[in-house]
Amino acid sequence: MPPMPALPESVPGRRCGLVAIVGKPNVGKSTLLNALVGQKISITSRKAQTTRHRITGIRTLEQADGTGTQFVFVDTPGFQTRHANALNRSLNKTVLGAVGDVDLILFVVEAGSFTPADAKVVSLLGQGIPVLLIANKLDNVHRRADLAPWLAKMQQDHAFAEYMPMSAKNAGDVRRLLNLCEKFLPEQNWWYDAEELTDRSERFLASETVREKLFRLTGDELPYTSTVVIDKFEEEPPQRKGQKRLVRIAATIVVERDGHKAMVIGDKGERIKRIGTEARQELEKLMDAKVFLEMWVKVRSGWADDEARVRSFGYE
Repeated sequence: MPPMPALPESVPGRRCGLVAIVGKPNVGKSTLLNALVGQKISITSRKAQTTRHRITGIRTLEQADGTGTQFVFVDTPGFQTRHANALNRSLNKTVLGAVGDVDLILFVVEAGSFTPADAKVVSLLGQGIPVLLIANKLDNVHRRADLAPWLAKMQQDHAFAEYMPMSAKNAGDVRRLLNLCEKFLPEQNWWYDAEELTDRSERFLASETVREKLFRLTGDELPYTSTVVIDKFEEEPPQRKGQKRLVRIAATIVVERDGHKAMVIGDKGERIKRIGTEARQELEKLMDAKVFLEMWVKVRSGWADDEARVRSFGYE
């Protein structure tokens, strides 16, 4: 999605730009996005390929005089090299689209590791856009002394503008990364209001939240091709002063096999009930509303190989 037009008032001393977060699946891109934005807007899971859309997060650091920097972060799906189905072709197209029109690229790897899948992502990055090497999950590295030769080799083999070992869970590391990114962004007015955190709709956030709980509560049992479709999203204003608005959401969990459906529902419906409860509680915090959530599970065999159905489920 292209950025919003610049806000009408022009303020000198402001910077603003697009920053793409790229890498293979499961290197912590979504966790990093949430940390950079300062609030959860992208779902996270140990399961590879959790992110499926180009998700934009916004962080504005405003000074007292109205100057400052607005970072518009783009979280991309992990680039897929293993399965060439319609869903993965769509995801890879999203990655390539995201890295072509940004001011800065954060290439995320696990600190101390560089696999053929990482190399594939690097090969896709075009010329002319600065790339920062983000050696994430530093908290998992037991011998920090081993990291120095690895970083030296990475810098020798690739033309990274800068590199930064860090943990997305460390607030100090996140602040240092924001400061590092700032100098690469052009001087121009902000595209969004300072309070905005994402350009995604609440409807989209609802589908992502249900999908996160689905994957977290089914572990490795459920294939990542399962998805969530929002059938209804309706708002009712508060009935009286001090009361929160009511949001009614109807969601369908789409799986590929009857066995997967039984897995999602669980014994006597306990698992789907827990998925719904946890999703509703998180959405109420995200949207500052009272949420009524209904969910169904439907089997759509082979949907991830069907181009038309992939598009109908909201993938580009």
